[in-house]
Amino acid sequence: MEEKRPAYLERIPQEDWEKTPGSVRKLVMEMAVGIEQLEKQLAEVQTVQQQLVEKINRTSKNSSSPPSKDPPGLAKKQRKQKSSKKRGGQPGHDGHSRNLYAIEECSDIIDHHPTRCACCGENLKGEDAFPYRHQIVEIPPITPIVIEHRLHQLTCGRCGTSTRATLPIEINPSGYGASVVAMIALLSGVYRHSQRMVQSAMQDLFHISMSLGTVNTLRQEASNAVSSCVDEAKQYVQHSSVVGADETSFNQGNIDGCNPKQRQAWLWVAVTPLVTFFEIALTRCTQAAQNLLGEKFGGILTSDRHGAYNWVNLERRQLCWAHLRREFIKISERPGVSKELGTALVKHQEKLFELWHRVRDGTLTRCDFVELVEDIRSRIKAVLQEAADYEITAKEKTPLAKTVRTCRQLLKVEPAMWLFVTTLGVEPTNNAYPFAQFVLRCYGDVPVLVLKLRLVVFLLLGC
Repeated sequence: MEEKRPAYLERIPQEDWEKTPGSVRKLVMEMAVGIEQLEKQLAEVQTVQQQLVEKINRTSKNSSSPPSKDPPGLAKKQRKQKSSKKRGGQPGHDGHSRNLYAIEECSDIIDHHPTRCACCGENLKGEDAFPYRHQIVEIPPITPIVIEHRLHQLTCGRCGTSTRATLPIEINPSGYGASVVAMIALLSGVYRHSQRMVQSAMQDLFHISMSLGTVNTLRQEASNAVSSCVDEAKQYVQHSSVVGADETSFNQGNIDGCNPKQRQAWLWVAVTPLVTFFEIALTRCTQAAQNLLGEKFGGILTSDRHGAYNWVNLERRQLCWAHLRREFIKISERPGVSKELGTALVKHQEKLFELWHRVRDGTLTRCDFVELVEDIRSRIKAVLQEAADYEITAKEKTPLAKTVRTCRQLLKVEPAMWLFVTTLGVEPTNNAYPFAQFVLRCYGDVPVLVLKLRLVVFLLLGC
């Protein structure tokens, strides 16, 4: 039986191998096997190293990580060239000063007249038609308004039963009025204070003492006050023709008693030009997406490639190009072939958005834009196809394997990358509404109720 030779020994002709002494052949065989094992280990180590390098270099520019998790010094400001002008306001520019309150809003007006001339000391009389106005703004002492309701208990002279009066239906049984509830909502929702900070602020600013439990109770009360408005907003979003959707991890906790197992929560957002709707869910699956958009959602959806949105027909989907750009940048930062492919994709994406910005500012017509995009689309598709044609194994974890899998997935949903080109009202990204993105980036570590409480403030304070 012929012994199996390592791949390295195939370079040695069979005739030379047969002429080699047995002891030498045995040593060479062992060395060849050792080299193959070491090369295999090296390949595994290099794969793990590349995975770690990619993880370390993950930023908000090449992944879905928020800017808050970027390493220090990533977003370095470009140094401006030193100007030859002097500091301060330039000649001819409109000055900016503090806005004065109207005279009708002043609680008191005090006139000050000079008594003697600053030059010669002569006595002065008269009135200045246009005096210089200097206003002092002060906060008056704040004393809470306390109204006591006394519920009397009277005994029936006929049967001896004691009956106590009940509070009128319009009186809040919690013991706090609408303005207090609104202030709790303001401090919690808009200013993002914790329960303990809200408790301290109410005591320090308004001399209203309350327990932490009361703070949470009033938060719940404020949330419940706008439940019908929240439902209306959700219905509006679900029946809109174009909706942008996204999700991010969320620190839910169990403040409202709905998460006793302390599961990971997710903050979902659905965005339209008029209404932005937020919802907390303990899952990131298809069910949560359908609950957000409605199982019978018939509009156009702008989102990333998250699988929870795959139930929406591809003809009614626009993939977010902000997410696609991050994918392309991630590919371009990998070594070897991936770098070339990713660089080409980023270049085409930048050209696409250069044209799109011209459409937005009116310097390029929609018809010309559609024609120019055809070439960009074919080039991007060709790059994706080139990457997808590389052969990889099922369990391969090399940088190239990651690139190939990403490009193959993009080819499956490639038509959804271009809906914004031909459909008016569809944006290429779900970043078209900055407020929603701001909340997703900034509210990922605050209690669940604060997202509803912003609306409570406007309702209860009458804003």
